[in-house]
Amino acid sequence: MIRIVCVGNLKEKYLIDACNEYIKRITKFDKIEIIECKESNLNPYSLALKNEACEIDKHLKGYVIKLAIEGSSYSSEQFAKKFEQIKINGYSDITFIIGSSFGLDKSIRCDESFSFSKLTFPHQLARLMLLEQIYRVETILHHTPYHK
Repeated sequence: MIRIVCVGNLKEKYLIDACNEYIKRITKFDKIEIIECKESNLNPYSLALKNEACEIDKHLKGYVIKLAIEGSSYSSEQFAKKFEQIKINGYSDITFIIGSSFGLDKSIRCDESFSFSKLTFPHQLARLMLLEQIYRVETILHHTPYHK
């Protein structure tokens, strides 16, 4: 089971449609669940992050990877090997965390931090990018022609 815990929800139809397309594709290979946690509006934002962390924590199962700009970067092939290794190590669940526009509280438990790049992306776009990469990983692991 792949789980993506996101702070905030998608608002733009084009992002919703694109995410739904990748979710449909991924389900040919694995179960996937998207969990949307409410974005907190507490001030200062450090209180908002702590509030969001409490909600995120309820959904963490298996091997937990948070998306963070300071995280490790992989090629798609390396990311596929990472998935394979996580499953070989006995984890049946992989949970990804995408924080709010303020990031994630440091108290959130995770096994690893992952970064798409040093660039900053909107967290809604990060969800789409993550879904595409998960689909790409599945096609690599199942030897289908999507990944070139």
